Amino acid sequence: MQWPGVLGERAACSLLEQVLRQSPADETEAALVTTSQALTRFAHNTIHQNVGELDAELEIRAVFGGRVGMAATNDLSPSGWQRALLAACEQARHLPANADWPGLPRPGDQAPQDALPIMAFDAAVAEATPTSRAAVVRAICDQAGGQQLLASGAFGTSYGETVVANTHGLIAYAPSTEVDLTFVVEQTAEQASAYAHAAGWQLAQLDVSALTSEACRHARAARAPRRLPAGEYPVVLEPYAVGALLEALAEAGMGALAVQEERSWMNGRLGRACLSPELTIWDDAFDPRGVPRAFDCEGVPKRRVPIVLHGTPTSPVYDRLTAAREAGRSSTGHAQPYDAEDWDGPLPENLVVTPGDQTTAELIAAIGRGLYITRFWYVNLVSPHDCAVTGTTRDGVWWIENGQLAFPVANLRFDQALVEALAGVRGVGAECRTVAGFFGGVHRAPALALDSFRFIDPS
Repeated sequence: MQWPGVLGERAACSLLEQVLRQSPADETEAALVTTSQALTRFAHNTIHQNVGELDAELEIRAVFGGRVGMAATNDLSPSGWQRALLAACEQARHLPANADWPGLPRPGDQAPQDALPIMAFDAAVAEATPTSRAAVVRAICDQAGGQQLLASGAFGTSYGETVVANTHGLIAYAPSTEVDLTFVVEQTAEQASAYAHAAGWQLAQLDVSALTSEACRHARAARAPRRLPAGEYPVVLEPYAVGALLEALAEAGMGALAVQEERSWMNGRLGRACLSPELTIWDDAFDPRGVPRAFDCEGVPKRRVPIVLHGTPTSPVYDRLTAAREAGRSSTGHAQPYDAEDWDGPLPENLVVTPGDQTTAELIAAIGRGLYITRFWYVNLVSPHDCAVTGTTRDGVWWIENGQLAFPVANLRFDQALVEALAGVRGVGAECRTVAGFFGGVHRAPALALDSFRFIDPS
């Protein structure tokens, strides 16, 4: 079946081949991404908006003797891509040569490591309609309304394709789908709210009933929160909160460019046990429980990368440019689209924390007095060298007393160096959740129990 907005492998590859044939550059790369996105928004148990968008972007890189120009367009007509090709070539001719330029990848330059067949396309997602999304939202709102609670959020579905080709003969094609469900259930008069989120590439990854039941239970239990003084407390973090910390670790230096520029929390710690031996983190683009990806934006196959093994940072992720700066290195398939204003080199997009063997209830029971935290919000990097971050709790915090949830707590602001906090992991949950990150990645995170986390004032 042909879905609107998807060209299909033959037509997409044919388009890029036309672009490459007409290029006068020494090397040329063309990358096409098509997307069809739809979103159903709801507030206070009522759907108020349904939106949809079809788009396609063609990005062209032209290289003359190490001088690299780039241009992009969403006009796929011959005149449209010809203008973009001309602009990329003209830009390259006026730029200085990049001494580190490794050249565009060639077919077979590197075989994928631990590669598995990847087909992250779910026809049920591609065929989702406003009516089918509304049925999911109605189930959430009916369940919340039946308990005198209000649900607000959004349910999005998308599908598309990515194809990369260059003048060395490399060509890579993959279709994909994604789903994202995010909502908050609240008792507005009681200042009580709870968060729910699920992401993935297939509808079967969303357990809507279980998510809603959990959010309603938390919203009812969060009434009349009490204020706590600033201080350092043991914490149990739910996967939503852990996902936010994973994103901060990635932003602060899980990519090779940050390490090479000595602005990463990994600098001085690679190969040294500085985190808890309970903690192992991979970047795994092959995990079907997340959102698998076969290759990066250069068409280089993804690799499964061990970033932290039993508390020891082992390696950042690489693209071709950063790998060329280190003898014996090759790309791990983590190149990011270049943006002159906001480009930070290769980044992990499929982080997975190896789960432990404890339930969340067991993690809570092991803490005499401390905090149980559902979610962090507005997490910002303060210092990259220890991955110090600040932010607030949101949508559910409880005080733990004698290993039991005693009472809800008002939101707190935190200021914490994550390297220090993650050295004190005392327990890892057995169940991972798939959570979408703020910067575009989709990660797998369990609950974590930490010895100490620093809160500076009520939020």
